[in-house]
Amino acid sequence: MTANAHIGHDDWNERLELAQQMIPLIHQLHRNNNVVATIFGRPLVGQTDIDIIKSHRYGRRIAQRQLSTAETLPILSELADMNLSSASIDVGRLLLGFEESGEDDLRRYLEDELTEIVGAGEDIDPTDVVLYGFGRIGRLLARILVAREAAYGGVRLRAIVVRNKGEGDIIKRASLLRRDSVHGAFNGTISVDEEEQVIWANGTKIQMIYANDPATIDYTEYGINNAVLVDNTGVWRDKEGLSQHLKAKGVARVLLTAPGKGDIKNIVFGINDSAITDDDKILSAASCTTNGITPVLKVINDRYGVAHGHVETAHSFTNDQNLIDNYHKGERRGRAAGLNMVLADTGAAKAVAKALPEFEGKLTGNAIRVPTPDVSMAV
Repeated sequence: MTANAHIGHDDWNERLELAQQMIPLIHQLHRNNNVVATIFGRPLVGQTDIDIIKSHRYGRRIAQRQLSTAETLPILSELADMNLSSASIDVGRLLLGFEESGEDDLRRYLEDELTEIVGAGEDIDPTDVVLYGFGRIGRLLARILVAREAAYGGVRLRAIVVRNKGEGDIIKRASLLRRDSVHGAFNGTISVDEEEQVIWANGTKIQMIYANDPATIDYTEYGINNAVLVDNTGVWRDKEGLSQHLKAKGVARVLLTAPGKGDIKNIVFGINDSAITDDDKILSAASCTTNGITPVLKVINDRYGVAHGHVETAHSFTNDQNLIDNYHKGERRGRAAGLNMVLADTGAAKAVAKALPEFEGKLTGNAIRVPTPDVSMAV
């Protein structure tokens, strides 16, 4: 069957039935072994039968053909019968590997491929994570971390640090987490314990900590130790400012959700994450635009070479612009964000060179803020 072939009614029902048989196996692997099954990186845990079929359809982009649930169900059945330790297992890649190997015994192939995780593994305590700031990025991170804790383990959101904005602060912040005008409703339940200043999200206890000075917080008072603190405020972007977090009890490392200044490493995962060492206490995850353009620029440079380039981004408006025309310290950002296209600077071009030094001095860039509440485009 070609990728564009019509799927008949009977064939569809068969795929649906097989996908339904997969669901308990997927959950058994997750519940008993903390194994997360994926298809080419798309998690299957918590997905519906239709979602599972869509994940198989996604295989066309990787394998140049649509995977069949009849092909992957036997793999999941074998995995569920094996004594596996915690891992993320890509069923799609196992299927392709099995086909290419010429092996005729699926169980033997899986045992050879998964040697490192066959057998009960030791329980590993999850890493404590603290969010310093709870704006748009902070709330999206909270959603991701809560979902990852349920699906993968390994990380655990323990606390959120903000400045107290007055009566009912935690109620209002929980409401913003519960419903988002752009990203929709939180997938699960959220409740608030005002007396203890705690947000409960899908059973995860998140301590709300109110503070103005990052250096004086004692996180160990809340049972938080050796935490990764994610600073998403954008207030500090150099080592001097971000080092304040390392003075707080209970913090081991700091991650910045914006391009770092000075000698802070800007990490674009999949491109230069190998540069991270155990000695690195402060790292930057760069910006959204930097993460978007760096992989593409690397491919172009590796294949053709780059003498000079210009990056133009059409970027959604941001929180520092005005809703209506009014005075703004920025030259153009005083114009109504929902009505105007606003020229702005972008540090993404320079930030690329921090991830890929071979681009030093080769790129220029600017941004145009456009009247959309989300996403951006880079040319």
